[in-house]
Amino acid sequence: MPAPRLSPTPAMLGTALALLVAAACALGADGDLGTDRDAFTPSTHTVAPGVLLHEASYVYIDNLAGLPTNNYPEWLLRTGATEWLEWRFGVNYGVGSQGNVVTSVEVGEGTLDGSTLYETSILYGLKVNVTAQDGWRPESCFILEATTPAYGDVFGTSPVATAVAGWEFKNGWRLDGALRYAYAEGFVDWFSRWTPSAVLRIPVTDRWEVHAEWFGSYTAGLIDTTSRPFFSPGTHYMVTKNMEIGLRVGWGLTNEAAPFFSDAGIGWRW
Repeated sequence: MPAPRLSPTPAMLGTALALLVAAACALGADGDLGTDRDAFTPSTHTVAPGVLLHEASYVYIDNLAGLPTNNYPEWLLRTGATEWLEWRFGVNYGVGSQGNVVTSVEVGEGTLDGSTLYETSILYGLKVNVTAQDGWRPESCFILEATTPAYGDVFGTSPVATAVAGWEFKNGWRLDGALRYAYAEGFVDWFSRWTPSAVLRIPVTDRWEVHAEWFGSYTAGLIDTTSRPFFSPGTHYMVTKNMEIGLRVGWGLTNEAAPFFSDAGIGWRW
């Protein structure tokens, strides 16, 4: 008998809506935490020295075959070392199939036959400011990380490198782009994954922002290479000057991409 599929229920959607309504009624302050979980494309900002920024998410991926993927807590701790350098540490647990290609947490590619994937991983690394915005020169940063599975079907440490650049315009809109490269272990051999992305962020009020994003995951070195582009709108709200909640959803644009995913999360600054 096939295992039941876990799908978003009216109660789950109602809870997410209640969180947004509560945020809208809360007293808060202006500003943006610059979380990396707000969209697939990371922020170009680093955390200030002596500051701790916690980020966490629950991600649901409705795969083409087999069980859906559920990822949590996708917890990331970022702490500023200098004005241009931050350290990063995180943990995540994923269960489902076909890997996880819609968030910033790198795991194995999984399989396309619907078989189940279990993986607990540890993330560690750093983020460096490279340039400040000056005219047409963008603000940019570089992220160097590694993920090591603590439990799962594959155990190789995966190095991940990400370059991010973006411009903020006079009307407050912001355009960011990124290119991420990961060298990951599959079930047969190691392979490369390239993930370009671009996001347009639009402030609605001083504390509420919406965005529209395109990103894709493209592999090389697998027996069956994959091409998985997505379109993803999202939003976040500053509950207080140190707390942010956010929600993004997305749809696959090819027959290899998951038809739908959702990502609800929080950012909390100390």
